[in-house]
Parts: sequence; C-alpha cells; structure tokens
Amino acid sequence: MSACETPTRAEIEDFLFGEAELLDAWDLTEWRALFTDDCRYLVPTPNADPYASPDSTLHIIADDAFLLTERVKRLSKRTAHAEFPHSKTQRLVSNVRIVANSSDEIHVRSVFATFRSRHGRVDTYYGRHEHILVVEAGALKIKQKRSILGMEALRPQGSLSIIV
Repeated sequence: MSACETPTRAEIEDFLFGEAELLDAWDLTEWRALFTDDCRYLVPTPNADPYASPDSTLHIIADDAFLLTERVKRLSKRTAHAEFPHSKTQRLVSNVRIVANSSDEIHVRSVFATFRSRHGRVDTYYGRHEHILVVEAGALKIKQKRSILGMEALRPQGSLSIIV
C-alpha cells in the first residue's frame, strides 16, 4: 500500500489480527513498532467516562510514546514479577468497523475478548478497541489506541498486568 492509498477493510482487519497475534506471542517490541512516534495508548477505568482526559480522570493506562516504550521494556524483563513467567493469552478481535475515514486518519472500532491464563486461573477481559490508524511510509500505524473495558470492575481479576 502506498502512502496515498486508503487501506481496505480486509487490510485493516489483518492489521488488527496481527497486532493481537504479536501480543499473544509476547513480542512486545514488534507490537510497539506498530505505533507512531506521537502515539497514545489509553485504558480508562471501568465505569468512568471513556473519553475523559487522562489529565483529569483516572486511567488504568495513559501512555504516550515514551511511556509505552518504557512499559514494553518493563514487561519484557524477568523482574516484571506480575508477568514473569508471562501469562498465556489468547485475544479475539471481531466486529471490525471503519467509523470514520479522512485523508489523514482512519477511525476503527472493534470488540475484543482477551483470555489470560496464569497460575491455574483463567481471567477474561472484554470490551472494545478504538484505533486511530494512519499510513506512514506505505504501512498502517497506530496513532491512538483506546481499550474500553466492558466489565463494571476488574473483579475478580483484581489487576491488569497485561496489555489488553
């Protein structure tokens, strides 16, 4: 795809499926490479306004490019006790919809379920992803990803040490 071509829905779906596959493989460095240099990754707290600014509302994750890179480094180390050894995860992404498409950005919504197995326990996280994608040097990149959890609370999971 060239920088001026608009990606097809199938190409966008393949991109999102590939993102999920990288996360399931714990290939966080390659996953981080999917993001732009001015990216944001947001996970608002359950029951909060998912579109409130992370400057004024508590978020589970509110990373810019620097913080996202640091998160990837931290989760990749053996000293990340909450995730070493790594959880086994399986992500399902479906209902992919292009909700807005301009010459600069493509707004995409999808629903997700992330299954996490750790210490003999399986937790399920679900909700929707809202991606803002751009084309850079002929490749899709994530400018912003907002993961809106569908649960009312993180119970019984209690924490979120993985990237949903």
